[in-house]
Amino acid sequence: MSVLRFAPSPTGHLHVGNARVALANWLIARRSGGRFLLRLDDTDTERSRPEYAAGIEEDLRWLGLDWDGMFRQSDRLDRYAAAAERLKAAGRLYPCFESEEELAYKRERARRQGRPPIYDREALKMTPEQRARAEANGKRPYWRFLLSSRTISWRDRVLGERAVKLPALSDPVLVRADGSPLYTFTSVVDDIETGVTEIVRGEDHVTNTGIQLDILEALGADPSRIAFAHLPLLTDERGEPLSKRLGAVSLRQLRRDGVEPAALAGYLAALGTSADPVAAMPADLAAGYDLGAVSRSPARFDMRQLLALNRRHLRGLPFEAVKDRLPAGADEAFWLAVRGNLDLLSEARAWWDVVRGDIAPPPQPEEAAFLAEALRLLPESFGEGAWREWTQALSAATGRKGRALYRPLRLALTGEAEGPDMASLLPLIGRARAAARLARAAAATDGSHPA
Repeated sequence: MSVLRFAPSPTGHLHVGNARVALANWLIARRSGGRFLLRLDDTDTERSRPEYAAGIEEDLRWLGLDWDGMFRQSDRLDRYAAAAERLKAAGRLYPCFESEEELAYKRERARRQGRPPIYDREALKMTPEQRARAEANGKRPYWRFLLSSRTISWRDRVLGERAVKLPALSDPVLVRADGSPLYTFTSVVDDIETGVTEIVRGEDHVTNTGIQLDILEALGADPSRIAFAHLPLLTDERGEPLSKRLGAVSLRQLRRDGVEPAALAGYLAALGTSADPVAAMPADLAAGYDLGAVSRSPARFDMRQLLALNRRHLRGLPFEAVKDRLPAGADEAFWLAVRGNLDLLSEARAWWDVVRGDIAPPPQPEEAAFLAEALRLLPESFGEGAWREWTQALSAATGRKGRALYRPLRLALTGEAEGPDMASLLPLIGRARAAARLARAAAATDGSHPA
């Protein structure tokens, strides 16, 4: 059985890059009949927050994702400590005492000498007496993993053949001086013990994968039992890294703005492929999801494309699907009238104010006579055909047609130059409200124009 996981750190809100990774793992697990685990990487106690952890769960459920198991790394510290002891006993985890300042000096010296700024393994040369003396002087060791002198390679399900030259890297710190383990280490321990069979994550983790495969083997596991796939990173509309402005595309903000989960899921599932996105919840996307269709090139996250998909999705939603999220009092007639003009569901509020609130139409002093005539001919009955009958009578009386006929009326009645079909809006606005707005617009004068 396939086992996949999503492992966010509860140090902030989920953004679309996180969501894309979570969705890909979930779709693969569900398509194969496997298991999907949620792991909270919360060993960074200074930055991890309970409210962020709760927010991650909430955002994932909103997107339509569930999980077959969930755990926090902070509850497994004993497992990491035991694994660290095994590595120490095998001579693969060794203590270091250099301060940050000393390490920075070493890196700078290596650069000046034309050498790569990797750790020089000086700590391995320390005798037991020197270590004891350092600790007696108040120094507490942090622990580095002794990387193998080889190249780690694997066939990536997205990027193809990949290799990491371990001798070109610094031995990674796996345990801090205070005894707390780091992600590079804890992730491997968890993946082994939870039976993960496939890891799908961002391309920025390629080097981590090489290191973690070495750690995995050092812990006695078989590296070939886990397949890897690295998704190319997202860029914005200009091709710039999206990570620079992730706050603008957090799932929480998209939810508040009114983006539908089906639109976001469908867009993220198709991102980086040649397929046209189709708005659908993850449960309906799983059967057709193919990781092999994802391009090796960076994927462009275009908010305009997402909003276009959201608009198409909203246009087809029935009233029952949105009624709980519409303004109080909004009925099916209102929804059917406005849904084709919404990029975001939140925009329905503005149109509810148009049909039931008090708006201030823009001044149209040059149209005063026309609007006065429109008010005179305003029908008493506001049935289904009221707009057509009214505008036909007004056209016959004034000789106006097209834009000259319709635009002043729309501005006076809605305050907007564009919007939903007026034949549907007019009955919702009602005669009394329409008459008051026409009278106000006809009487309004703009101080910027001479009387």
